[in-house]
Amino acid sequence: MTDVAVVVPRGEAVAAEAGNTMVRTDGRNRRAAETRRKIIAAAKAMISETSVAPTVVGVAKRADVSVRSVFQHFHDVESLFVTVMDSIRADLATPELPEASRPLDARIDDVVKAFAELFDKVVPLRVAAGQFVDHPALVERSQQARNELRTATFEVFAPEFATLSEQAREELADAIGAALSLDAWIVLRRRDGLSLERAVAVWRLTLSALLTQAVGSKA
Repeated sequence: MTDVAVVVPRGEAVAAEAGNTMVRTDGRNRRAAETRRKIIAAAKAMISETSVAPTVVGVAKRADVSVRSVFQHFHDVESLFVTVMDSIRADLATPELPEASRPLDARIDDVVKAFAELFDKVVPLRVAAGQFVDHPALVERSQQARNELRTATFEVFAPEFATLSEQAREELADAIGAALSLDAWIVLRRRDGLSLERAVAVWRLTLSALLTQAVGSKA
């Protein structure tokens, strides 16, 4: 019996090798993505539990990966923290704000509850961010969040702002932004130890007083 050698055309051989390489690459990419996911999830859980920025060693232990793996995905603790912050922000549902046509008392109540619910979820992250407060990425994101809340304030209370001069509108927006800020919420909840309901009541009174004073003085 004569053995017959089977010759595979070179083009097919190259294609087969390319396919094997792609499979290996896809496998590595999936493992890398899973490692990154575990690192971020571990850091998020630690921040939620302690309100303290976790160390790389702590994150690696919690994620069950090596410290080297953490640094392969993140150059330093700051970049890890910024990524975690973005992930937490992405998880937060945008609060539904009331229509400007609704009664003022109802709008005040809805805005305060929406802001309070949102900020209560962000407090651990904000407290943990203390040591990175001047990081350019965090400064940029904080300013973006303040601008979004300011815009929401103008939209929800449009009828009240419409009665004011341009200067008075800006001053009222500044006052509301300062009174209903994340830092103000941290003071009420962490420093003063108020319950969620008590802190909401304080904000409701504050916002009502600011709007009543501004519109009343115009009248």
